[in-house]
Amino acid sequence: MYAVIKTGGKQYQVSEGDVIQVDLMKGQPGDTVEIDDVLMLKTDSDVKVGTPVVPGAKVSATIVDHVKGKKIIVFKFKRRKDYRRKLGHRQKYTKLRIESIQAG
Repeated sequence: MYAVIKTGGKQYQVSEGDVIQVDLMKGQPGDTVEIDDVLMLKTDSDVKVGTPVVPGAKVSATIVDHVKGKKIIVFKFKRRKDYRRKLGHRQKYTKLRIESIQAG
C-alpha cells in the first residue's frame, strides 16, 4: 500500500515505514503530524485517485529531525560594471517517518 501526498508545494510517494525529507514544518522531533492532502491511494486491490484529494484519507507521520541541506552559492555578476555579489543559502528540511496510511 502506498499513497501520493502533497506538502510544501511538492508531491511525494510514500508507504509505511518510509523516511522522507520535506520542507520545514512546525513541530518538535517526536511530534505526530497528520497530512490530509492525499492525492492518490493504492491498496492491494484497487487504486483511488482524488479530485483533487481522496476524501477521508490521511497519512500519519512522526517528525524525526530538522536538518539543513547542502549549501548553495548565489553569485551575481555584471561584466564591465564592477558589480559582484556572492551569497550563500542553506535550505531547512524536516525528516518525517511515515507511521500509517488510513484509507478513510
